[in-house]
Amino acid sequence: MPAFTLAPTGPDSIEGPLAAVRGGALIRTCDVVLSLVALIFFGPIMVLVGIAVFIGDPGPIFFGHSRVGRGGRMFKCYKFRSMVVDAEARLKHLLEHDEAARAEWARFHKLSVDPRINPLGRFLRLSSLDELPQLWNVLRGDMSLVGPRPVVQAELERYGRYAADYMAIRPGVTGLWQISGRSDTSYRRRIALDIAYARSLTFGLYLKIIVLTVPAVLLARGSR
Repeated sequence: MPAFTLAPTGPDSIEGPLAAVRGGALIRTCDVVLSLVALIFFGPIMVLVGIAVFIGDPGPIFFGHSRVGRGGRMFKCYKFRSMVVDAEARLKHLLEHDEAARAEWARFHKLSVDPRINPLGRFLRLSSLDELPQLWNVLRGDMSLVGPRPVVQAELERYGRYAADYMAIRPGVTGLWQISGRSDTSYRRRIALDIAYARSLTFGLYLKIIVLTVPAVLLARGSR
């Protein structure tokens, strides 16, 4: 992918909002059609994954977490549950007693060694199968197939003056970050890639990222 640089922007920037409508109707049509086809194609796999999740660690099959969508609207982003049922308690205990983990969480909002993830969850994340339920979010209009990585409210604060660009379009199941190394890239680089897509959005770029996502997923590039 080409290198991107960012120029300062803010709530009054017109680049981000204009990106939201550039090819918007065509992109939305493709979102609906492709996500429906994907749900039909992956339906049997999703049933098997759901059964495996429940058998491997009895509890909810799906996990819904509040994320920031277009225009700042909050929505539930769905995934197959890849963490143990008492994940929040484990995270709290770890951050209270492990200074290194606390610093890593504050910097990246994730952990390289995460005690909350169950054995099946590691495979689901490595294969990206845990994100298949987000196709439902795409159908609902919460997300697009391609867009910035959906973030929680606390993470959006780290986007600073670029938050308006992030909120100008729908977050995506895949995006520039996912095809550029995912967890192998820094958080700052992730923000730059998210905003670069929001400002450069065209139907051609949308299709290119979908095509490049296939080898990225099959080769598990940057997955953890």
